Amino acid sequence: MDRPQETATQTINNDETKENGNGNQNESRRLNLVPFNPIYKWIDSGEFDDYLRAHKAVVCATTASLLSTFAGYPLDSLKSRLQASRVPITVPRLARTILREEGIAGFYRGLWIPLVTISAVRAISFTIYNETKETLHKPIEQGGYGWSKDSRLSVGASGAVGGALAGGLISVGSTPFELVKVRRQLEYSIAAAKGIHIVKPPSTWSAVLDIFRGGSGGGAPKGITALWTGLRLHFIRDTMGTALYFFEYDSMRHLLGRLPNNEQGPTPVWAPIPPSFIPFVCGSLAGVSSWAIIYPLDVVKTKTQQRALAGEKYRGPFETLSRLIRGPATAPRSHFDGFMRLYRGLGVSALRSVTTHGLLWTILDSVSSWIDKRPYRDHGAVTYWPS
Repeated sequence: MDRPQETATQTINNDETKENGNGNQNESRRLNLVPFNPIYKWIDSGEFDDYLRAHKAVVCATTASLLSTFAGYPLDSLKSRLQASRVPITVPRLARTILREEGIAGFYRGLWIPLVTISAVRAISFTIYNETKETLHKPIEQGGYGWSKDSRLSVGASGAVGGALAGGLISVGSTPFELVKVRRQLEYSIAAAKGIHIVKPPSTWSAVLDIFRGGSGGGAPKGITALWTGLRLHFIRDTMGTALYFFEYDSMRHLLGRLPNNEQGPTPVWAPIPPSFIPFVCGSLAGVSSWAIIYPLDVVKTKTQQRALAGEKYRGPFETLSRLIRGPATAPRSHFDGFMRLYRGLGVSALRSVTTHGLLWTILDSVSSWIDKRPYRDHGAVTYWPS
């Protein structure tokens, strides 16, 4: 019986093994994927490498976002419930209540929409951010603006401009999805405000239809525009927050030794941080600090959306902020207590930011490095990216 004809990749791998000895034998086996499986065959092809290189920002952002969003979602759910709670409650007590009444699934209520949409939003956001930075730093003779890559101020400013554009544009499309997420997370408190006892929470699709139909009654918005309830606050929050976030991240990365070609250089002597840990540190600090600044705005947004979903009388952002600080007329708060009310849930939110943004940048840098250093096949010829 004739021996099956070897594929181009197999021939190259076998030749490399003979020439280079046992040292490269494991590498050859890794490159020599199952040739008769169409999925593996495509992954082991030049077309797949071309796709990775052409869509690097999307692949990195999507992968990192899926994993980091799933890891941090229970903390996000706790944060939303703490913000909407009418009475003070500790995080452990709230967590025990959710676990007792809703089970583990309660922490992941409404996960699938943000898991998909946040990943898509971040992929688009990172694309806008990267393209904006590239245009700002490109030499003027090449159609750019000639911003320096050696100045910390210009590096941070380009990140802020890219972040503001990304946050503002993305907020228009992400508002409906975040509204549905808030609706799912606050189902029990919204139902309690309407005097309804929930036996079995509705599905995500039922929640979307309920918003569309104005199912809460009273002053609840109806129709397709109801899905954009809270758009103005969402737009301001995302524009300001994303600009601050990328400004801080890029400034810190530059301070800690990132080179103009985006490779990590030597770290300063006063910051002996392992290079692989730098993305986590910078992402965590940027996420926590930028979130702390815009946190009161997020509280006002969540409270405004909760009242709209419950069909309660509309209150503008300033009236909502004022009532959150001073409390109801029958039981006014001190200014200190009111200020602390604005930051209810900040601790768990900070922990969520450390988790999600630290993981986000760590995974993003790891996937980016994997794509850059991955042996690729130029339609039959195995070559390597320069290290």
